[in-house]
Amino acid sequence: MDLSDRKLKILQAIIRNYLETGEPVGSRTISKFTDLNLSSATIRNEMSDLEELGLIVQPHTSAGRIPSDRGYRLYVDMLMREKQEEMEQLQVELNAKSQKLDTILKEAAKLLANNTNYASLITTPQYRTRRLKFLQITQVDPENLLAIIVLEGNIVKNKMVAISTPVDADVVLRLNLLLNSSLQGLDLKEINLGIIQKIKADSSGYGLLVGEILDAVAETLGEEEMQTYTSGATNIFKYPELNDSEKASHLLYALEEKKQLTELMYSEGDNERGIQVYIGNESPLEATKDCSMVTATYHLEDGVYGKIGIIGPRRMDYEKVVQALQNLMQELDEILKK
Repeated sequence: MDLSDRKLKILQAIIRNYLETGEPVGSRTISKFTDLNLSSATIRNEMSDLEELGLIVQPHTSAGRIPSDRGYRLYVDMLMREKQEEMEQLQVELNAKSQKLDTILKEAAKLLANNTNYASLITTPQYRTRRLKFLQITQVDPENLLAIIVLEGNIVKNKMVAISTPVDADVVLRLNLLLNSSLQGLDLKEINLGIIQKIKADSSGYGLLVGEILDAVAETLGEEEMQTYTSGATNIFKYPELNDSEKASHLLYALEEKKQLTELMYSEGDNERGIQVYIGNESPLEATKDCSMVTATYHLEDGVYGKIGIIGPRRMDYEKVVQALQNLMQELDEILKK
């Protein structure tokens, strides 16, 4: 259906206001919800045209208008088409950004190892919050839905949702509208039982399906996806005190496995920008008891941070290491915030 931009904006304003209030919408109300700067008389004429097209209805004489099923269909189709286009563009931009970030961090780890002659590691950025920006549900087949979840910071996560009851496209579209209007802007910890029960109550008999979708969203928002890049592991063989075969193998394994070293770096607190130093037995990890480990935190933006670490002998050049970390943090700030 071809509608003028003016009619489309008026229809959108009617639907959004009706979704918010549940009351019929009059021309005077619409004049406050659009940027058209039209008189109430002009808006009434446009509303009459929309009514003739079957997009809105007047439930009572002298009352305002409410959307018809046809109006909802046009609104939802337009909304989902716009969001799909936004997400496709966002996915392209994020893929390019992610590839650039991975390259930068790998090179940073290599540069740090080369400049210090020690082993280095650096993590990809983490996010303190898991705030929902947009959620799109798409039907894959009668037994599965695909949930595309966009979080604050333009993090995109995909999750397959196995459903117990097949649904048609209209139900999927209505659930998309309901879930986004209810969850947009919320963090995982803010999606409480009361909100879930209200969504289920408003789902027109699809409470079980809503529960399955929300379980998948909660599971996805709770997942941590972090990469740790290492470099210079063989540098430890340059130091006789670390060249013992058993000590070296334990340390090499820790650098290869990465998990324990990453957890150690994050144990100091995620918002500390200062330098943290573990000397010998101060480290809780057995593999680094004969080493020193110096860590720091880099920040991309508010709530987005990552960790950098350097591992070497107890007799490492601490001044040089601290300076190298400070220089790298400054360089990452300049590069990643562009």
